[in-house]
Amino acid sequence: MKDYSRNFLFYPPLALASGTWGLGENLFKYYSPAEVKETFGVLVTKGISLKPRIGNLPPRIWETPCGLINSIGLANPGVKEFKKIFLTGLLKTEVKIFVNLYGEEIEDFVALAEEFKGTGVSGLELNISCPNVKKGGIAFASQPEVVKELVKEVRKVWEGSLWVKLSPVGPVLDVAKACESSGADAIVCANTYPGLVVIEGEKVLKGGVSGPAIKPLTLRLVYELSREVSIPIVGCGGIASAKDVLDYFVCGAKAVEIGTAFLIDPELAKKIAKELKEKWDM
Repeated sequence: MKDYSRNFLFYPPLALASGTWGLGENLFKYYSPAEVKETFGVLVTKGISLKPRIGNLPPRIWETPCGLINSIGLANPGVKEFKKIFLTGLLKTEVKIFVNLYGEEIEDFVALAEEFKGTGVSGLELNISCPNVKKGGIAFASQPEVVKELVKEVRKVWEGSLWVKLSPVGPVLDVAKACESSGADAIVCANTYPGLVVIEGEKVLKGGVSGPAIKPLTLRLVYELSREVSIPIVGCGGIASAKDVLDYFVCGAKAVEIGTAFLIDPELAKKIAKELKEKWDM
């Protein structure tokens, strides 16, 4: 068995993915403070924007074969309220806190990064799957040159860890290279895949598909990107077991984020961490 222990981006090499555990409100219902530290190396918050967002009307999450489709609409309390009410509690976990940022313009991301300077936050994760208003609503992730400018501008004001969460569609390799050349410390591969379900034979729900169904697709992206970029890759997509985690390591990931599976079994991560340690000495 290959030794992965010296190649982790952080340790333990498990993170909670953005949007799947809220802002920590219920984390300690399932994990003691000691278990949080033993299980996770990083906790990534749900997307935070400059102003509060109510999000989409229900239904906004629906089960699909081997996964979920969600259209939450990036509901969040806004950066001011997040810092005032939630951040202090998250920092008490003594685990590195990364804040996922949502913006509609480059200036939004820069302003958000400024908000987290000196707060104790360890890193930022840029959500580039959101629309760029100044470019007519085209997603940042479809424009490598804009992503390059975005990362450069955020890097000017943020000295901590800086990750970019890629979209799995579009010019993914070009975007990954743009992240690398402009100062990103790591890329997260990847966000959800665009999909659609018909509910009760009449209502259409468009959103992002996640869960075990997307694992083979994302594994291939990780495998190919790991051969083209030198910055670390955090694998994210369909992880529901220790074997899934190992598969991502084999394909070149240096850590992983657990998402949809956490919604199904909130205690899954500590089971995975225990198996990785006992079976593969990780």
